Amino acid sequence: MTTALPPANAADVILAYHQRTKHKMDRYAAGPETLDWSEQPNPFRSFAGAEARLLPLSAEAFTTPFSDIYNPERVAAAPFDETCLGALLQLSMALNAWKEYGPDRWAMRSNPSSGNLHPTEAYVLARGIPGLADGVHHYTPTNHGLELRCPLADTPALSTSADEPALFIGLSSIHWREAWKYGERAFRYCQLDVGHAIGALRYAAGTLGWHLRMVEGLTSGEIAQLLGLDRDGDFSGGAEREAPDIILRVVRTPTAMPIKGNETDSWLKQLADWRGKANVLDRHHMYKWPVIDEASAATKKTEPKAEPHYRGNFPGIGEGTMEPAPQVILNRRSAQAFDRTARMGSGSFYHLIDRLLARAVAPWDVWSYKPRLHPVFFIHRVDGLEPGLYILLRNADAEMRLKQATHQEFAWKRPEHVPPQLNFFQLLPTDCTKVARTLHCHQAIAADSCFALGMLAEFDDIVRDEPWRYKQLHWEAGLIGQVLYLEAETLGFRGTGIGCFFDDAMHEILGLKDAQFATLYHFTVGLPLIDTRMLTLPPYGERTISTASDTAPTEGQTMAEEASFERIGIDTARQLLADERTLVLDVRDPGSYESGHIEGAEHATEANLFHFLSTTPKDTPVLIYCYHGNSSQVYAKTFADFRFKSVYSLDGGYEGWRKANG
Repeated sequence: MTTALPPANAADVILAYHQRTKHKMDRYAAGPETLDWSEQPNPFRSFAGAEARLLPLSAEAFTTPFSDIYNPERVAAAPFDETCLGALLQLSMALNAWKEYGPDRWAMRSNPSSGNLHPTEAYVLARGIPGLADGVHHYTPTNHGLELRCPLADTPALSTSADEPALFIGLSSIHWREAWKYGERAFRYCQLDVGHAIGALRYAAGTLGWHLRMVEGLTSGEIAQLLGLDRDGDFSGGAEREAPDIILRVVRTPTAMPIKGNETDSWLKQLADWRGKANVLDRHHMYKWPVIDEASAATKKTEPKAEPHYRGNFPGIGEGTMEPAPQVILNRRSAQAFDRTARMGSGSFYHLIDRLLARAVAPWDVWSYKPRLHPVFFIHRVDGLEPGLYILLRNADAEMRLKQATHQEFAWKRPEHVPPQLNFFQLLPTDCTKVARTLHCHQAIAADSCFALGMLAEFDDIVRDEPWRYKQLHWEAGLIGQVLYLEAETLGFRGTGIGCFFDDAMHEILGLKDAQFATLYHFTVGLPLIDTRMLTLPPYGERTISTASDTAPTEGQTMAEEASFERIGIDTARQLLADERTLVLDVRDPGSYESGHIEGAEHATEANLFHFLSTTPKDTPVLIYCYHGNSSQVYAKTFADFRFKSVYSLDGGYEGWRKANG
């Protein structure tokens, strides 16, 4: 990956990208013409050859009330150790369930993602953390573990005291994971996912009594060097590259200083012994979207400008739920459908949008940037509010510019009983259910909810001044989405992000004539309808709440060996089939199984999978195959998580087997 500077016309490039990737009423942004879900890119990155170990699943041992995350003085800071690091990542980047419906099976994670495709990768940079080697680690959500990418050669001065532990989280994006489904618009979605991940990490840190700070002075090149993303040899053989996004410092006290200047150089001098080769996620890229690479290059951060630290003048935050934070976070889901008759009380609604104010508490204290996004609401069924179009100004400085830029007939009327700290205005009273549905690519979730919203960004001037802020504005949008997700859960509702909307149609509704403001992300909240046909399985098999000592390997055994499976070819599969003890499972759809299967194979379905997991002896060899060898790896990982000792996934799947056997 090149670390070259962005083009001289970077602002023009990224603004042209944004214009090009708008969905319009008469055409969608360029994307693939068809999708083969059996060929979805591997959702899990790994580095072969890097030393691996499991982290403790310790999140549910913490009982911090969710509302106390906003009142950090109530939460004693947990120690920096492997157990607490395990909790931090479990509550932010880990799997929280497996879902199954018919032949389909997919993982759910603590951090939401566009299309559940998860382009965001996480890294841990650590020094002096008990139980953890000093160095750079790659997080592997598939088994809640770490891969040591590069140990520190010596002890650098990473903080104000060389004796203090240092802990950082780095985030990067694999753009192809999103582009596989969404084409050119995928770069936008990757940035929204980074914002959600930042929010997930900040709430997780708050659960532990920790704080999280963006290291704002780092350039994109420095981030790439610190995370090992600039190493061409480690991403050879077609392995998809990762774009550097952000590094966040985890601190136990809010006054701790971030690294900067020669401290970054000190880190880099100690990172020499890099280990591991990235896996290939997709062997057959059917489409290429070069405009994404252009957008990524144009938004590299080179010489970031210092931003005056924003301090919003808001009253203290009100009380919320006393439900344990891990329970709220791990139970978060994206709604798939809403009860169109349900209503939200005005108290719940105002509680929800009050949490969007950028107070100096989680999650808004993660950076110094002034809030630049203002939600525009399509109110459908909220008690005390007339249906119609509304806006929440998250910084009052934007009010005059928005009034001048939008339709002059808008009322800008404060509803009765709106809390005084909320700059919340009615723009237009109207039934907007049909408009909302049409605007959001004709999706019912935008009309059947209690309300939908679009996040209107102060856009053109900011991006022209610093093109990398195009990414940061999307991160802010993702951060807003994460607050809405979690707060909706505490109120008995559920939310879902909407990335498909007609950009300029939204601007026309508001009367916007230029790019001074732009809508970046949409969201909707209501009472969910739950699909009870889906089977939910635990994320990590038989692993339960644990401490660091619980996960220590036995003599002669590494942590990576505890939950692994082997990919095999046709010849090895034939040898396994000769062993009458081998359990052979076909995980394709019922029709494909009936049309033909490997002799002796049993059909694994939603109804019987747990039967196989719970009744089969753990020393039974298990051979799993699907259509082409992709989905079978996910099933094989589940059996490995359930402590089966010999688990195999057939490369090439049944199609490869059928061709090899005539």
